[in-house]
Amino acid sequence: MDVKMATPVPVLRLPKGPDPHSRGFDPQSARFIALCRTSIPSSSLDMDPDELQEEQLMRSGLRERFLRCLLSMANKKVRLCMYGNVELQATFGASDIDVMNFQVSDLHTPIGIQKEALIRSQDVISLTFDL
Repeated sequence: MDVKMATPVPVLRLPKGPDPHSRGFDPQSARFIALCRTSIPSSSLDMDPDELQEEQLMRSGLRERFLRCLLSMANKKVRLCMYGNVELQATFGASDIDVMNFQVSDLHTPIGIQKEALIRSQDVISLTFDL
């Protein structure tokens, strides 16, 4: 009996967690800066705590509005403008958690109708729908 070992899975090391008296990761920690250098503008590291909190509130408000927009699009007809001057129509279903893909139904394409499809969000220039 020959037993093979499974391929090892790489471990993602996250920034050091919050201390017991605060909320969230410390953006000043060396580990956080090293691991998240590309996702955080260097100007935000120089902000005072009040400015950081205000920026975080604005970002959370925008994220909430975006998620509500996705929720309101469910089961509605949408028009997708894609690269290459391609316009599509479909019924919006859902988005994955990272908003990398959109699930649509009855996708009307220049070459026919697709019952169900996944569309990469990177390929979409704009997505519109009627309220």
